[in-house]
Amino acid sequence: MTKTLGLDVGTKTIGVAVSDALGWTAQGVETIRRRPNHPEEDYARIQELIQNHDISKIVVGLPKNMNGTIGPSGEACQNFAKDIESITGLSVILWDERLTTMAAERTLISADVSRKKRKQVIDKLAASIILQGYLDSQQ
Repeated sequence: MTKTLGLDVGTKTIGVAVSDALGWTAQGVETIRRRPNHPEEDYARIQELIQNHDISKIVVGLPKNMNGTIGPSGEACQNFAKDIESITGLSVILWDERLTTMAAERTLISADVSRKKRKQVIDKLAASIILQGYLDSQQ
């Protein structure tokens, strides 16, 4: 079986999570530091991850406003998803990610993770929450 890649795309970082082969659980993998002037490096790293983890599909978190409309960051994620789909040839699903970063933050606070450490892992945890939400909807 093949796996699904989950991405939490931000302006400074991309949180990355991968599903298990059965599509039941999501695990945070890494946080990619974005280089604004070199987007090809972001895409190259994602392609490496796709090959290393035998990925067959990609889920990208789509930030929506609370009223369901799409703002500038949502449009940026839609464009990123289009780019990654054409670069990889894999199907890309946009997944509503409202409140995932807040949920990730709460999880880390309740686990008593220091502020400095939270900053390092929040994006990949948010990617895990996005991917897990998608996986749960497929069961």
